Amino acid sequence: MESVSKTLSNLKWKKPMGIPSLEELQRHIFRHPMILSFQQENPDVTIEMLERSMVKLDQAIAEDSHCQVCTGLDGCPNMIKGHCAKLTKSLSYIETIFTPCSKWNAYQEQKSREKLIKSHYIPKDVLAASFQHFVQDPQRFDAFRGLMEFCLKVEPGSKAQKMKGIYLYGPLGVGKSYLLAATARKLASRGISTLMVYTPDFFREVKESLQDHSLQNKLDALKKVPVLILDDIGAESLSPWARDEVLGAILQYRISENLPILYSSNYNYTLLEEHLSHSAKGGIEIMKAKRIMERIIHYTEAYFVDGLNRRMEREGS
Repeated sequence: MESVSKTLSNLKWKKPMGIPSLEELQRHIFRHPMILSFQQENPDVTIEMLERSMVKLDQAIAEDSHCQVCTGLDGCPNMIKGHCAKLTKSLSYIETIFTPCSKWNAYQEQKSREKLIKSHYIPKDVLAASFQHFVQDPQRFDAFRGLMEFCLKVEPGSKAQKMKGIYLYGPLGVGKSYLLAATARKLASRGISTLMVYTPDFFREVKESLQDHSLQNKLDALKKVPVLILDDIGAESLSPWARDEVLGAILQYRISENLPILYSSNYNYTLLEEHLSHSAKGGIEIMKAKRIMERIIHYTEAYFVDGLNRRMEREGS
C-alpha cells in the first residue's frame, strides 16, 4: 500500500473547465485594445507594471465592455453606477479612476433642471409636461409659438431687455396648465428657475399663514423667483385684502424688477376684471379690480387656447 504522501505527489491539479489559466488571462489583458491604447499614450509603462496591476486592468476592461453595450443607468453593472474605470499611472502600478459616463452626466443635468422647477399644489403629471410631447393643433398653436418665443428670449431681471409675460385663457381641460408646465421645463434647460402655483389653493394657504406668521416668506418666494406661473387665476375666492395686499403687492414688485409672470385662466381679461371686482363679502370694487388688471394687461401677451377637453378624454379612456 502506497503512503499518503506518495499518493498525493502523484496527483496532478486540474484547472476547472471554463476558467482561463494565468497565462491565458494575461494574454487576453495585454492584447486588449484598451490596454494597447493606454501603452501607446504612456510609452514608459513596462510589462512589469502591467503584471503588477492585473486586477485593475481586468476591472477596467470589464467595465469598458459593459459601457459598449449600455442600455441605460438602471441596468448599469459597473462598480460605481454610471461611472467607467479609466486607467492611470501611479508610481510603479496602474491604477483605476472612476469617471462619470455621458448617461450619468445627462441624468445629473436633468436633476439639476428639475430642481429649478418649483411648484405649489401642482399635480406631478402636469409638471412632467414637455413641448416634445405637445400636440400642436390649430387651436393651441399661437399659444405654443408665443411660449416658445418667451422661453428663448426672456432674461428675467434684465433692465436692458424687458419682455412681457403670457396670459393663456380658454375653456377647461384644453391644455393651458400643460403648456405652462412645459414652459417651466424648457426654461430650466436654460438655467432659469420657475415657481408654478395653483392659485386657488395658494390663496387658501395665505389665510392660514396669518396664524403661523409665515405669510412674508411665502410672498417673498412669489415675488423674487425669476419666472412666476399663476395657474388658474380667477378660480379663487379673494378677499379685498388678499387681492390688494397680496396679489397686488406681488404684481407690483415683479413689474418693478422686470420679473415676468405667466398666467392661465378660464376668463379673458374682461371677465377676470369682473371676477376681481367682487369681494368675498358681496361688495363691488371696480376701481381696485382695474388697478390689478392694469398690472396684468399691460405686462402680458394674451392667447386664447381652445380644442378638445383632453382631461375628459383621459378620464373616459
